[in-house]
Amino acid sequence: MTTKSFAHPHYQRAGQMERQEFETLVAKAIADLPAEFQHKLDNVDIVVQDWPTRRQLRQSRVGPHAQLLGLYEGVPQTKRGRGYELVLPDKITIFQKPIEAQCRSASDIEAKVQEVVRHEIAHHFGIDEHTLRKIESKRRTRK
Repeated sequence: MTTKSFAHPHYQRAGQMERQEFETLVAKAIADLPAEFQHKLDNVDIVVQDWPTRRQLRQSRVGPHAQLLGLYEGVPQTKRGRGYELVLPDKITIFQKPIEAQCRSASDIEAKVQEVVRHEIAHHFGIDEHTLRKIESKRRTRK
């Protein structure tokens, strides 16, 4: 996979990016994962969507003042039993517009996409929201 330099021919203004460039950031975030995680994503669709639907917002139980940046829909690997065969792929959706709304620059968007992709993939591996928040909080305080 080749990565683009971010000289931003498609970057229209702070907080808004062409879909293709945003999808490239998502692909780069996946490519940047350690190989042992990448190999376990064979039955996961990762898609980009502008905004979450009402159903997705209800499903994720986000509060009225929170923004949903990504969503994992599926059965975490830790909860799969013997009968887990011939199922539709799990789905991770990355929401472009809420991410852009939180960012001031292309580099901010890239960093946020990396964070959100890792967060949703962690759900796929069975890490719950509470545990993820604690891990992310510790990581931020080390910086």
